Amino acid sequence: MEKKNALTKGLTIVGTGLVWFPLLAPLLLSAVTGMVEGVFRLDYLMPAELFLVALLGGLLLLWAAIRMQARRGLIGWGLGLAVGLLVGSQVLAVVTGLAHGDTAPDGWAWILVLTLLGSYILAVMGVGIGGILLLRDQFKVPSQGSK
Repeated sequence: MEKKNALTKGLTIVGTGLVWFPLLAPLLLSAVTGMVEGVFRLDYLMPAELFLVALLGGLLLLWAAIRMQARRGLIGWGLGLAVGLLVGSQVLAVVTGLAHGDTAPDGWAWILVLTLLGSYILAVMGVGIGGILLLRDQFKVPSQGSK
């Protein structure tokens, strides 16, 4: 049985906002910095630095998806992928010496770490899209023809 009560809607709204915050914050701060200082600066590591915010939001979305019995796969798999990809990028950075500065940020290791980081960002975006779809499902007005 689908639950569309206030708790589920609140979980979805807060969870979606928390998931999108680490993705939108660097863009917003870059725009502000660009307008104020006239220099474009994008902190591409910020989504990883704000991982706990995205994780909390993803867990809230997963809870809401389980309550509604909808979008569980998209949100669950996206969240699992995000965690795995971020951990993988961190482990690879440590093993190759990129995290300590022992290795210069170039070559195959750098490309692989950035690819894993970019994939992590895409996975978090997938969870955020799942949250938006869950919101759409919750606030959909039933048509007149169905009872």
